[in-house]
Amino acid sequence: MQRVLSTLLLASVVGCASRAAPASAPAAAASRAAPAAAPRAADPFPSTYQPFASRPTVIRGGTVMTAAGQVIPRGELLLRDGKVAAVGERVEAPADAVVIDASGKYVTPGVIDTHSHLGVYPSPGVDAHSDGNEATNPNTAGVWAEHSVWPQDPGFARALAGGVTTLQVLPGSANLFGGRSVTLRNVPARTAQAMKFPGAPYGLKMACGENPKRVYRARGPSTRMGNVAGYRDAFIKASDYRRRWDEWEKNGRDASKQPTRDLALETLAETLRGNILIHNHCYRADEMATQLDVFREFGVRPRSFHHGVEAYKIADLLARDSVSASLWADWWGFKMEALDGTLANIPLVHAAGARAIVHSDDPGGIQRLNQEAAKALRAGRAAGLQLSDDDALRWFTANAAWALGIDDQVGTLALGKRADVVVWSGHPFSVYTRAEKVFVDGALLYDRTDPALQPREDFEIGILPTEAR
Repeated sequence: MQRVLSTLLLASVVGCASRAAPASAPAAAASRAAPAAAPRAADPFPSTYQPFASRPTVIRGGTVMTAAGQVIPRGELLLRDGKVAAVGERVEAPADAVVIDASGKYVTPGVIDTHSHLGVYPSPGVDAHSDGNEATNPNTAGVWAEHSVWPQDPGFARALAGGVTTLQVLPGSANLFGGRSVTLRNVPARTAQAMKFPGAPYGLKMACGENPKRVYRARGPSTRMGNVAGYRDAFIKASDYRRRWDEWEKNGRDASKQPTRDLALETLAETLRGNILIHNHCYRADEMATQLDVFREFGVRPRSFHHGVEAYKIADLLARDSVSASLWADWWGFKMEALDGTLANIPLVHAAGARAIVHSDDPGGIQRLNQEAAKALRAGRAAGLQLSDDDALRWFTANAAWALGIDDQVGTLALGKRADVVVWSGHPFSVYTRAEKVFVDGALLYDRTDPALQPREDFEIGILPTEAR
């Protein structure tokens, strides 16, 4: 494999040589040039992501954890054409396949983070880079996180070194409706669109509780009842907006009668249609239960409650409504709405039959989501819950993929899925373990033993010592 990952600059110069031929580029260009049949269905910022070039690769001898219930000691995994081509005790590999000896190591799907602000709050953390909260109105559903993503954030490369292959970047939590999220492939790129996960649904960031109360206390909403009224009022307006557009389309799309577009209502209308997934920042159990009622009133359900320090109190409701919970292993107590935490939060949600997820919301935490899961696993077992290693692995792979609406493509080592793979130096739940090799779509993008396969961003050029580059 060509070693083109040392810097983003180098990746951009030799991009045509290092990436697979962009067979879909003409179609993508055509979609940008041609007017969409219905404005609400158009994506004016389509993904331009193209996988890096890969070679047939067989990983042998390691313990393969599929995140689908199968753990294979001394198993084998074949990656071909960017996909998982075979997995088992023995696999047939082409003669020209690269062979990786993973004896004594562990092999898992790529790590997925459902809650990140990389790129919108990049490093260095200065005011000039603070682009995650459009804190100008309680409803900023019209903003899109991808328009703040800085691809040169060094945090992306650090996350890759922690095994992260996919992440959702969200707006912040200042507003009732913070805007659209974007799901990214964790690859070196010049633009956010070149990182954008093809076909991944957008998310809608919402926030409960203290944050919007604090930010808007001078002009409202300043109370929790004001927050709820704000959600309902916005959804009522969005329902009417959706109805007007649906009627226009049904009646022949007469250009002279086309409704006026509104970016915030457009996002909310697509959410009501089920095309955009709700990701709701919410800590207290009573507020999450209230939110479930609000969403039920308008015929939608959230995809995931984020942070949810008290999720364990309503785990049965989450299971009932098929709502996941994106949680920390042990962050709690740092404000009033986060006081009633338990280290067994994630395991208790899992035990109730809901989809539990470990997330980061932090540029450091994203580098060690495997260790965060390990802490939660230990707490759950100490509480007497029967939990397997595979259960905990799903907290940052399969369940996270479901929350982002991409579980048909990533999250498990299943035939035909994207070959996002991590080879760990030891058991992934050991504090001593590191990600040694990370594959994205079958391409080896990170190798802890090879400095040429440790991406650096343009921003870091001139800062790092020469030997590190």
